[in-house]
Amino acid sequence: MELKKLNEHIWYMPFEEERDRPNLGYIKGDKMSLAIDAGHSEAHLREFYDLLQKAGLPLPSLTVITHWHWDHTFAMHAVNGLTIANKTTNGHLLEFMKKIETSGPDSFLNMNDSVRKEYEGGKEVIIVPADIVFEGDMTIDLGGCTVKIMQTKAPHTDDSTLVYVCEDKTLFLGDATCAQFPNGGRDKDLANELADKIRTIDPKICVEGHWQPVETEDTLADLLA
Repeated sequence: MELKKLNEHIWYMPFEEERDRPNLGYIKGDKMSLAIDAGHSEAHLREFYDLLQKAGLPLPSLTVITHWHWDHTFAMHAVNGLTIANKTTNGHLLEFMKKIETSGPDSFLNMNDSVRKEYEGGKEVIIVPADIVFEGDMTIDLGGCTVKIMQTKAPHTDDSTLVYVCEDKTLFLGDATCAQFPNGGRDKDLANELADKIRTIDPKICVEGHWQPVETEDTLADLLA
């Protein structure tokens, strides 16, 4: 796996289908850096950090979570710096954490092949809540680079967060454009509402959780198909 540079302030570690690993984003400002999503497991996160260090990039001071699903969050316990999630995302994490503490990890580990492959060899399942919890929107100045974090309605889950890098006109969507989890349908009203939100933001490039970066019109066409 390699670290790819997208534009002036943004790098990313590409998604992997076999273990259902999403893109992990990295944004470097003059004062600090920020990651987008923590990863499927500590092993996933460590690979990301190794690539950052090999590229001479400092580890992120902040990590923003796009939604609660395990492939984006179950390495939160191992991140460098602080994690940020919206209130609904944090509630889901606390609920799943209680479930694992009460019943053990077996139901999670036996969910599908991608989870079994990610956690093979007896890797521990560790879930933690976010360090910083927000509602609505927030803006972070990384130093010469402004990041807007926006809670939004979306077809995939009820807790989606978008991350927009203003100077680079790049929008990270997590899995917001995907079909509803776990039933697989895509609500037309929610898809239209998210499309309107994307148009209002007006990014040039969109980065979805499990796809290569594309121009915004490609993302909108897929979302509304």
